[in-house]
Parts: sequence; C-alpha cells; structure tokens
Amino acid sequence: MTTRKLKIETPSFDDIRSAAKRIAGHAVLTPLLESDYLNNLVGGRLLIKAEPLQRTGSFKFRGAFNALSQIPVHERDKGVVAFSSGNHAQGVACAAQLLGIPAKIIMPEDAPSLKIRNTRSYGAEVILYDRYTQDREAIGAEIAERNGSTLVKPYDDPHVIAGQGTVGLEITEQLDNQLDQVICCVGGGGLISGVALAIKEVYRDAAVFASEPIGFDSMGRSLKAGKRVGNDPNSTTICDALMPPKPGEYTFAIGYELLSGGLSVSDDQVRSAMAKAFLHLKLVVEPGGIVALAAALDGLLDCKGKTTIIICSGGNVDPKFFTEVLNDYN
Repeated sequence: MTTRKLKIETPSFDDIRSAAKRIAGHAVLTPLLESDYLNNLVGGRLLIKAEPLQRTGSFKFRGAFNALSQIPVHERDKGVVAFSSGNHAQGVACAAQLLGIPAKIIMPEDAPSLKIRNTRSYGAEVILYDRYTQDREAIGAEIAERNGSTLVKPYDDPHVIAGQGTVGLEITEQLDNQLDQVICCVGGGGLISGVALAIKEVYRDAAVFASEPIGFDSMGRSLKAGKRVGNDPNSTTICDALMPPKPGEYTFAIGYELLSGGLSVSDDQVRSAMAKAFLHLKLVVEPGGIVALAAALDGLLDCKGKTTIIICSGGNVDPKFFTEVLNDYN
C-alpha cells in the first residue's frame, strides 16, 4: 500500500516514549481484559484496553499531564485554560492540581453533571457555555490572552497526542500474541492518532480503524475525502464525548497516513455494548468510550480468527443513565 502523508510536523514515537516517562508514577498502567463470551460472539480474540480504570476515569489524564508537565515552572502561576465536554476537563483539572497550577475549564452547559462535578472537585474553576450558540475556542483564547495562561487543547496538540499515545505503547508491551487490528473511538482524534503512531511502529502490518457515532463520523468521512470535513451541528448522539466540529489538523494528518478506515455505530449499538461490557467484563464504560467495542460486537469489522485490540476510552457515565441502559438491556 502506498504511504499517504500530509505536510505537517506531527509527534513521533520518541515523543510517546518520552511522554511515558513523564506520566510514570502518575498515570495507571491499565490492563488488557478478555472475555470468552465476547470472543465467542465475534469468533476471534478481543483484548480490551480498560481506560475507564485510568486516573480521572479516562485516557485524557495521560495527554493532560504530559502537556502540563512541560510548562516552564516560572509560567505556571499564570494558570492553564482548557475546553472540553468532560474527560479532558477532568484530566487537565487533575494534572493541574498535582502540579500546583491554577486551572480554568470551559465546559458545555449540557455536559453530564458527573463530569462537571468531578472537574470542580479537582479545584478547577468551571466556566459553562452554550455549545450551540457560543464558540468554546474563542472563549478559551480570550481567557488565555487576558491572563497569559497556557491553553491546552483537548486533542489537536502534539504534547497531548504524545501522551495519549502511551495507551498504544502500553498495548505493544502487554501483548502476548499476534496483533491483526485495532479499533479505537474518535472524537477529535487525539487518542487514535497517538495510538496509531505507537502501534504501527511495532506492528507495521496491523490495521487501525476509527469508530465514531453515526452523525459524528467526521474522521471516517475525512479519510475518504482526503481532507478534513465537518459534522452537522444539528446531529445528536448519546456519545457526548465524541461531538467535535471536525478532526484536528494534527490528528487528521496522522490518521490520513496511518488509519485503515472508519466505522460508524448507532446509539442502540452503543447501549448494547455498554451492557455487555458491564455484564461480561465488569467494566463501566460511558457511551463515547464504548463505540469501538460496539463496532466489533455488531460485525462492522470482521474479527473472525483475528486478534483485535478494542480501546474502551472512559467510564464517566451518569449513574442514572447507566442504570437505564442496563434495565433496557435486561
């Protein structure tokens, strides 16, 4: 296959290894879980990277800590600013607390109350906005300029991407067998771009696929178009963590070179996968964190006779909603 590449300076595998050293002792080395029941459903071997067990309940802590730890000490008292629907918010807030950096986090008014509450619990100031009428990037840029703060983007930042890539690095070190393919959730693309960089460095023939909610499948459509395309702002999904306007510039450049394609899942497929993960892996996964498993279990990618890595990215789900999902499934 001809290698595709866009002209942009993206993070390297060495950056991911450096990130792993920075987060060591702070981030959790999450396990690969396996279920005979789920293996039988797909006719192959599914290995689930359990990032809901990560600090703050999602992979986002990795990229946040890697980025914040590189802010010069003499600039830290000016604080950091981030915008996020919830998981990056918590990751930045927690990392800032550990490093003694003041944090302001811009979150949508309709973000899950659990994510807003958790972000505040780490000592961050939460600034709410209307995602349909206001521009979170503009709000963040204005605050950063006014206070001289460091703006930490949720996905389109080389330091963040390198930190998220430690998920893939850990997978390469945990595998005890072959690797045929990886399915990873995609919002803006920070996780999958970092994971793809790490996986393809070690397993060059492994395919890496993006999984997204229907209506927010901008990475998959961008890969087909050969350029970044956006999502319909009127689309809706229960996957609140996967609702970006479009893939990031850095993340798409990496994806265009390394990804094999995109998969799109429905909200019903997401609910079913959430229940199965709880019942057969004893793992609580939020809607946006389960789309990779949903794609595999519903046959959107052939897993028969193959070893497939599934990345479950986060577990910050509203308890009432999660209970409704389990009740509906049974």
